[in-house]
Amino acid sequence: MKNRTPVGVTRQRFTMVELLLVLVILATLAAIVVPKFAGRSKQAKITAAATEIASIEVALDAFEVDNAYYPEGADALRQLLERPNEATSWRGPYLRKAVTNDPWGNPYLYEFPGKHNADGYDLSSWGPDGKDGGGDDISNWTETR
Repeated sequence: MKNRTPVGVTRQRFTMVELLLVLVILATLAAIVVPKFAGRSKQAKITAAATEIASIEVALDAFEVDNAYYPEGADALRQLLERPNEATSWRGPYLRKAVTNDPWGNPYLYEFPGKHNADGYDLSSWGPDGKDGGGDDISNWTETR
């Protein structure tokens, strides 16, 4: 038995040209939209690293206010969570959780006394390229982060 269409009713179908036109429109929109969002991931990681550095700075400064010195040594950032033996006025923990790696998987770099901040400390991330220099480093001694 054949499918019959009632008299006076026509079936509407898309033609090949209409389908191709829709595909061209979707491809054009994708070509415009995708590049705008592609850079967002990189910028979000840079912002996250700068925010983490600022958070660690606050903790380091609070540690210094309480103890009259900045932490030193290989475990310096751990001293923000765990009381060092020589810290008699320690009122920590100064951070809610341990300092993890930057968004690119590299450790944050802390140095006291600082080479760039002679009266304080240097705190930085090597940024997206994972190498020192290159213009993409995030640090507490640059004006823009």
